[in-house]
Amino acid sequence: MAMADMKNETRKAVQVMTLIALALVAVALSGCNTVRGVAQDVTDVANALDPDE
Repeated sequence: MAMADMKNETRKAVQVMTLIALALVAVALSGCNTVRGVAQDVTDVANALDPDE
C-alpha cells in the first residue's frame, strides 16, 4: 500500500513539474515572439550601454 502511495505522489510531482516547465516555456516564447524582435532588443540594449557609436 505504501508503495502505491509513493508511486502516486511521484507521478503527481512529475505532472506538476511538467506543467510548471510548460508554463515557463510559454511565457518565454510569448516574451520574444520573433527572431527579429529579439535582435532589436539586443540592439537596443547595446545602444543603451554604448550610445556613442
